[in-house]
Amino acid sequence: MGTIFMIHGMWGGAWCFEKYIPFFEAKGYKCMAVDLLHHDVDPKAPPPPQLGTTSLVDYVDHMEAQIKKLPNPPIIMGHSMGGLLAQMLAARGLGKAVILLTPASPAGILALRLTVIKTFWDAITTWAYWRKPFLLSFDKLVYSVMNNTPQEEARLYYDRMVYESGRAIFEIGSWLVDLRRGSAVDETRVTAPMLVVAGSLDRITPAKVVRQVAAKYAHVSEYREFPHNAHNVLAEPGWEAVAEHAYEWLKRKGF
Repeated sequence: MGTIFMIHGMWGGAWCFEKYIPFFEAKGYKCMAVDLLHHDVDPKAPPPPQLGTTSLVDYVDHMEAQIKKLPNPPIIMGHSMGGLLAQMLAARGLGKAVILLTPASPAGILALRLTVIKTFWDAITTWAYWRKPFLLSFDKLVYSVMNNTPQEEARLYYDRMVYESGRAIFEIGSWLVDLRRGSAVDETRVTAPMLVVAGSLDRITPAKVVRQVAAKYAHVSEYREFPHNAHNVLAEPGWEAVAEHAYEWLKRKGF
């Protein structure tokens, strides 16, 4: 059945897939959840100084090196920003199938809805934020990521979060002025079958934006929206239905 290469989103780590790993391993898959570059750190420690200027391309290069060590191309599963990184890896021809869970959008798709602006307001109103590490406040986490999660669980999640790259935030949200086009993906180079999942209650990657992501890859994609889910489909109530749908899709595609 192969390997599922799992990529977490902003402020996270491989631990974000702690519910998905046993689910998919019980189905016969090998799961490989990875930490993004500079994310395998103590949440209580200061962020690595180089994190602030780390690009999405740096993240992808780091993961490509790990994927190339595998005996066969994996199924690439990405959540949130990890979903955008999965798109970039797919354009490099590195996965046999791709699953995007409430993914961030690439250059060319306008994602700045009011809820997104509210989430990142503290970052984007800080001078030179594109060179600095950034961490959400707990209140913003609850508003944007965990709005469908009990508060006590959200607190446990927040205590494990680490800083994110200001450069990566800039590349995703300000692609119109990013001369390096860090979040660009050539959809014509994506040939692997793709499942794109949205949550109707999502505030940080709204379903209207995720639908545009699916449309970008219409030649290979299948879209599914879950009306009772928000952003954190890896752990919030109802995550099992999302995981089950992804499994059934993989079976239907022969993976």
